[in-house]
Amino acid sequence: MAQAISVRLDQEALRALTELEATGMSRSEAIRAALVEAASRLHDKQALAAEVAALEADEDDRAEMMAVAELMESLRAPG
Repeated sequence: MAQAISVRLDQEALRALTELEATGMSRSEAIRAALVEAASRLHDKQALAAEVAALEADEDDRAEMMAVAELMESLRAPG
């Protein structure tokens, strides 16, 4: 079921809405799409943070990262 809401947009939000509407979306479609995309990005950031935490907790993976970093440093041209 759709629910109507009311918001006050600042100049930055109005410019962004105008850009989205310029693609052919209606105002409602643009706002719905922006909300869904923002929530998706938030979820993606949380998933990425969890993956990073898991990798940092993996001693074998950390050792391999250090070995790769040392190899890259040894291949670096003298400064």
